[in-house]
Amino acid sequence: MVELLHRYRLIGAEPKEAQLWRKLGRIAARLPFAHDLVAAWYCARDPATPGYVRAVLLGAVAYFIMPMDAVPDIVAVLGFTDDAAVIAAVLGALGTHVTEEHRAAARDRLASLET
Repeated sequence: MVELLHRYRLIGAEPKEAQLWRKLGRIAARLPFAHDLVAAWYCARDPATPGYVRAVLLGAVAYFIMPMDAVPDIVAVLGFTDDAAVIAAVLGALGTHVTEEHRAAARDRLASLET
């Protein structure tokens, strides 16, 4: 599966970690799904997570980071609904792979962004 995603360039490069933290640092307080997003990031970065799960999670995080998406993030109120839907769908399907350690790391990282 991961090989097919690479072949068709659906995942060619991982989202850049610095881009994730920069964007989250600007808007984390307004994002009700920030914790899920960051937990997905930590799960995707965990070598113990199966490859296909990592690929899908990284795709969801990349969608959040992309400056252009289905509903532009600058649109008031609706801007992040598509991002939230992608994260919710992915975690609905693969959320059992997100461990308490991933969630704890997400809480710690988000707390550090707020200070």
